[in-house]
Amino acid sequence: MSFLLRRNSSQLRLLMAAGNKITRPALSTTASSCYSSSSSSSSSPSSDNNNVNAVSPGASRQRKSTPSVPDADIKKSVFISQSHDIFTNLALEDWLYKNFDFSHHHVLLLWANDPCVVIGRHQNPFTEANVSKLMERGITLARRNSGGGAVYHDRGNLNCTFFTPRERYDRKYNLNIVTRALFREWAIKAEINERDDIVILNKKISGTAAKLGHPNSYHHCTLLATANKLHLGESLIKEPANYISRATASVPSSIRNLVDVNRNVTVAQLLSAVGYEYLRTTATALEDGGSVQTMQQRGFQLINPTEKWFPGIEELRANYSSWDWVIGKTPKFTVEKDLELKEDQHGMKIKLSVDVEAGLMKDICIQLPQSEQRVPVVTPLQGKAYNEQNLNGIVAALKLVSTSNVKQAMNGSV
Repeated sequence: MSFLLRRNSSQLRLLMAAGNKITRPALSTTASSCYSSSSSSSSSPSSDNNNVNAVSPGASRQRKSTPSVPDADIKKSVFISQSHDIFTNLALEDWLYKNFDFSHHHVLLLWANDPCVVIGRHQNPFTEANVSKLMERGITLARRNSGGGAVYHDRGNLNCTFFTPRERYDRKYNLNIVTRALFREWAIKAEINERDDIVILNKKISGTAAKLGHPNSYHHCTLLATANKLHLGESLIKEPANYISRATASVPSSIRNLVDVNRNVTVAQLLSAVGYEYLRTTATALEDGGSVQTMQQRGFQLINPTEKWFPGIEELRANYSSWDWVIGKTPKFTVEKDLELKEDQHGMKIKLSVDVEAGLMKDICIQLPQSEQRVPVVTPLQGKAYNEQNLNGIVAALKLVSTSNVKQAMNGSV
């Protein structure tokens, strides 16, 4: 590819040659037939007799002030997605949120994905993840419909989505179910911090986000069990450039896997433990109903998120997997990169500035350091999608420009 520079009207011109509702899914099983139940021995950490309230933070028995439906009339189900595709699971989550009636039936959706990075609705993927590294490793980039920060998923990470009517939304209740499950099953003492993260010895095992609408709401969180921490760390490092953005930024945290705390933890056991804790807890208060409460619920149900069972889910998936959603929804931002142009023994330092809107490169300018003077750069890449390859194409073209031409363009713009 060849590049030519022309000075025209004080511009640098780079020319490159060439809704139905469901009451219960089709496949339904009892809790014990989906996953092996925990030991019922009174000496075991999973016993009904364990006093989880003694160690679980925030385990208050106070009821919420908006009991529009009596607690006894609310049933619970644990839905287990059989898909490991992030876009399908996001579509399933959205389908339930938009179509399901949770007034008498609360649902916990449990799901795990193949390797992916999921950013919040209002985030910039280029400031949250190393997008080019994700492509190299075959790690999918996705944007969810809730706020919050970026997270890494793989099969060693369990995702929990708690669905209720808006009036029953209670994030602390949900998080305490998770911490109680960890203690009951493995005697792991986890805490809920001021950011509603679940931590063990100040290291994060779970992040949290929510979607509040009418009439429904959901709160979802991650649980790191046996995740690949090397891939997690490499994936959540932003690309090497200076980004100026008002998008929601993630708060960096030290993390740990649950298997680092107890080597017996597996994702399958974690799913079972959290699911059972959810079913045995009354619907609107952290009251342990034990096996009696569990047997009154609708149990574990395997979910196959296909168009046959969830009409319209394919359209939702198509939206979540589209470039317009994943990249095009990125809030407006500017990327800056310092360059040095060399000609003979002389050099010139300049700053490249690219304004990106709706994922497309709009205004492209250069300026001298400590100068407010900006010279527009015209290139065929203007209006194209922003990515590392296209940015590097502009950089490569600029490095072929003579410093005298840059000076002329600078002088012509004064």
